[in-house]
Amino acid sequence: MITRPGRSIRTQLATLAAAAMALLCAGVAALLLWATRSTIVDIRTREVLSSALRVVHLIKDDRLPRVTTMDLDGLQVVDAAGRVVSSTPNLAGSPRLSQIVPARDQATRVATICDRPEFGDRCEVLVAFRVYEKGGDWLVYAFGPLPPWYISPAAIAFLLLFTVTLVALTWFGVSRVVARTLAPVQDLTERLAEITAGDGSLRLPVPETADEIRGLAVTANRTLERLEAALDQQRRFVSDASHDLRSPITAMRTELEMALLDPDDNDWRETASKLLASLERLQRIVGDLLTLARLDAGEPGALEPVDLGELVAAETARPRSKQVATSLQPGVVVTGDRHRLARLLTNLLDNAERHAESTITVTVRAEGGQAVMEVLDDGAGIAPEDRERVFRRFLRLDAARNRDAGGTGLGLPIAREIAEKHHGTLRIEDSDRGARFVLRMPRSNA
Repeated sequence: MITRPGRSIRTQLATLAAAAMALLCAGVAALLLWATRSTIVDIRTREVLSSALRVVHLIKDDRLPRVTTMDLDGLQVVDAAGRVVSSTPNLAGSPRLSQIVPARDQATRVATICDRPEFGDRCEVLVAFRVYEKGGDWLVYAFGPLPPWYISPAAIAFLLLFTVTLVALTWFGVSRVVARTLAPVQDLTERLAEITAGDGSLRLPVPETADEIRGLAVTANRTLERLEAALDQQRRFVSDASHDLRSPITAMRTELEMALLDPDDNDWRETASKLLASLERLQRIVGDLLTLARLDAGEPGALEPVDLGELVAAETARPRSKQVATSLQPGVVVTGDRHRLARLLTNLLDNAERHAESTITVTVRAEGGQAVMEVLDDGAGIAPEDRERVFRRFLRLDAARNRDAGGTGLGLPIAREIAEKHHGTLRIEDSDRGARFVLRMPRSNA
């Protein structure tokens, strides 16, 4: 199970629970001792008061002996002159032990006295009883033992044993419960270690119980699935990038090797022109790869209000090989990076220019809280089953778009990445003819 018991969550939680139980038991024990002692003191006070009352009857009946035998720690009877006229044997000959007297409107008064050598320096409960006589009031002082704060050693021993037992049971119980709770976590840890070792297709075991650990396992499996998909995409991306970069490099190498076979008769101007075309294609691929890397890294752009109509008007003003028609609604403003949005539009226009027969139509309008931009060409169009595939990196549909020889296969993926970075969507929607790319973005309050 969980290793390193001195540092494990299991031990920490069990120790914390045991400490809490110990504090709770200490509080309950203190409360129990206080309540029990208070009860004993009340009982002892009533017993002393009852004994004093019997002495009062003896005084009233004029039968009070010089030495009184009572089941008390001590008793003294003081007459109206302040003389001790009767006492228990242990206090015979002792002076008056207390000057406490009841209030004028009361017959009794209860007090506590301590540190009297006559009682072995222990505390005693004192009951002073007033006896009304003709010659003056007499006082009966009755002393009874008070229990210590711990009541008795047996009580302390019982409470300590009870506390230790509860603390031990709490530690053991919490330790077992936490161990059972963390057992699935240990399984997840071991399986994650296996996955990290190299087999990315493995998944974590999902516990049967519907608790947080099950949710953790399900979420971790979804994360692993996304991670595996991302790794597969990265591997495909590296493979495709290597292939696309190798093509212009191979073409340039071939041209140079052929030129070097007969350098005197070779037209070096024509060779340089061919090499420049390959270098331009290589430069476009590297530039698109750099743009994708920045988008994937989440580099923030310079956000500002951008009027899509003005942006389209500026980008379509440049000459192109195909006619560009626009329908621009004014005041359609979004918040975004102007340069990246211009790159998105340029990529869509370049794609449409390669596949249009004669005309490209760009439309900007507002739909509720969204800004919509459409780029429509009058070419052959894209089959519904291929409308998502064209947004894959380095993918070109050779059968349907055999005129796409000049593309890098990254223009449309870059356009979609830019749209998603702006919390928008870029999709291919139905049209009567050609391919209809539709960008939807949240409108700016500006």
